[in-house]
Amino acid sequence: MNRPLVITEDRELLDDLVRIAAAAGTTLDVCDAPAHARPFWNLAPLVVVGGDQAEAVAAAAPPARDRVLVVTRQGAEPDVWRRCVAVGAQGVVDLPEGERRLVEEFADAMEPEPRSGEVICVIGGRGGVGASVLSACLALRASADGLRTLLVDADPLGGGIDALLGREESTGARWADLVSREGRVGSSALRAALPSFGDLAVLSFHRGEVHAIPAQAMRSVLEAGQRGFDLVVADLPRHLDPAAIEALGRADDTYLVVTADVRGVLAAAQVLGEVSRHTADVRAVIRPGVLDEEAVTGSLGIPLAGHLPDQPRLTATLNRGELPRLGPRTVLGGLCSSLLRS
Repeated sequence: MNRPLVITEDRELLDDLVRIAAAAGTTLDVCDAPAHARPFWNLAPLVVVGGDQAEAVAAAAPPARDRVLVVTRQGAEPDVWRRCVAVGAQGVVDLPEGERRLVEEFADAMEPEPRSGEVICVIGGRGGVGASVLSACLALRASADGLRTLLVDADPLGGGIDALLGREESTGARWADLVSREGRVGSSALRAALPSFGDLAVLSFHRGEVHAIPAQAMRSVLEAGQRGFDLVVADLPRHLDPAAIEALGRADDTYLVVTADVRGVLAAAQVLGEVSRHTADVRAVIRPGVLDEEAVTGSLGIPLAGHLPDQPRLTATLNRGELPRLGPRTVLGGLCSSLLRS
């Protein structure tokens, strides 16, 4: 893989750039003159031109390209901006103030081709209706179909979706390891940090005391998930917190799991009232009950997405740490495949 290119003779600036690149998890190709940089110019994912070499690079007239920055330790004086334009750079980064931006620029440069993953949110119309089970099964079915999938547990009081999958002992990062991180999360770093099972990565909570997820942490995770995964499935709490609202704002599809009885529909209507303030596309997944589907969807005013059948053996299967069968000929597998196709 090609590395970011730095063109500078300033040893102090180079020391700063090497340190900043290391913080982003990468190393650099370094040239002290434009002539030496010519073989790397078009191949590097990012070119950083030291302020000391900006005039010389401009005089060499290299081919125009994206992702060129001028970096200076002397402040963005008017002359620096003139040299930035002459080099064809997209901006000037002044150190040390711009260190965080430069870390993110280096990290972005080393990301693989983004995947533009879609986001599905699942929320229960009332407690115990099976929203977490549906979230987990959607993620399992998608990953079995070869989609790189991220399953995000957004319910701090849900008991841990890794436990639902029988993977609570798996090593890897949990929310507590991510919430203190500021700024951007790299998609490659996220995939490497989380417990993974084939094409499925899972972000859940530690056992014991848990805390609400800051909206910024959820935003960073979902952005990384959309860049690095084909699909992100978020299991949301019924009482929306800032992190759940952040997820709903990014959702391509939201499924509200409803029990087809009077109390189930009344409870789901209250949840729907809050959910609808933050996302437009909400559809019902109905659990069996005394009401027919027209009564449920008519009362809620949302379309039907599918039926989540009662499966008496499913709870016992999950409690044994086993995964349900989700083949296309099973009822649950067929539902998941249908939701994923839509």
